[in-house]
Amino acid sequence: MSRVSGLPTFRAVMLMVIAVLTVTVAAGGVVVILDDDLLGSVSEPAPSPARTRQASPSPSAAPRLDQIVPTAAPVKDFGEGGPGVTSTPARVLAIAAGGVPKETRLSLARLRHVQKVTVVDAGAVKVSGTGLNLLAVDPADFRSWTPQPVADQPAVWSALARGELVAEARTMRKYSMILGAMYQVDGGPRLRVAASATLGLTGVDGLVSADLGRSLGFAQGVAVLLHGKEGKIGESGVRKLLGKDAQVVLLDAAARAPKQQQPAQEQPQQVTVGRPGSYLELYKAAATRCPGLSWTVLAAIGQVESGHGRNNGPSSAGALGPMQFMPATWKHYGVDGDGDGEKDIWSPYDAVPGAANYLCANKAGQGGEKLRKAIWFYNHSWDYVNKVMSIAEAYARAYA
Repeated sequence: MSRVSGLPTFRAVMLMVIAVLTVTVAAGGVVVILDDDLLGSVSEPAPSPARTRQASPSPSAAPRLDQIVPTAAPVKDFGEGGPGVTSTPARVLAIAAGGVPKETRLSLARLRHVQKVTVVDAGAVKVSGTGLNLLAVDPADFRSWTPQPVADQPAVWSALARGELVAEARTMRKYSMILGAMYQVDGGPRLRVAASATLGLTGVDGLVSADLGRSLGFAQGVAVLLHGKEGKIGESGVRKLLGKDAQVVLLDAAARAPKQQQPAQEQPQQVTVGRPGSYLELYKAAATRCPGLSWTVLAAIGQVESGHGRNNGPSSAGALGPMQFMPATWKHYGVDGDGDGEKDIWSPYDAVPGAANYLCANKAGQGGEKLRKAIWFYNHSWDYVNKVMSIAEAYARAYA
């Protein structure tokens, strides 16, 4: 099989099944599509266009922002989260020339600093002439091998169990793949790209279920993942056990490199907004967390997502609160905006600064195309971006 972009040596040792997919639009982060709903995780709150509630009115039809009083009253019925899973991400990924026997697996487990070993099936498909490397896994067994935000998202694993594809976020962006689209495998079944997630597996473009992998003829038991203390598992020991033809990737290479001073990253400022008396004041105060971000952008998102706290969900996708965060996203970007000691997804005094925190992490404060891209990360739709920007401009005119 011809080599393509990615890690060519990976492709050289993986037994391959060829499929043809057609791809067109970008995506990233952790996004799961179920039926007509779009679930966001790790890097973005759930988008509103796919929700089943009615669209929020435009700014001209809504009460003035300085007349809407935020409320932090608790919502009693907000759904149930998924089961807790402790992430034990792979530190080393290796592809053997053939199936790894039980004795070798036991020997790998005895290597110094190795705490956990798993072996899964692997193969490759072609996407419009471009190869993709896939692992075929058991959803229940493999869940803990992914980063915590991915492991925390039950819909990812449900999608795999249904025989759908979970694509690596970078692969989605690189090849402009469309979330939710169905693709015809050449000589095989149609596959739905049900999710995009940052898997943390260099050279792996996506996951399918073990059952689907077997039906596609993937090589059984050739992909080895090792977990242990970061930066400590020896590469030479793995190579010795798997043979000279094995390909070994150190997924924790950054932890092994000499420490160097990193350039300063754009960081949201730690600003406590207190409890302003109106949404207008709240949006303005929250925007100060991200230098360069206009309060009108936060206000526009608040209008689209919940009508400024008048429709806090939960949405059919599971998004919560006035800024419609998914719980897993809130876990990483939520803030205690009013200084009461809690990060409350339902409280506008926390949720609005949390949205500013999330946007700033995606470089919204730099303006221009960076701002538009940050809004796109909030909801993977350029129509959504255009709508938010239009409303923001309307607010700027109305409150000039």
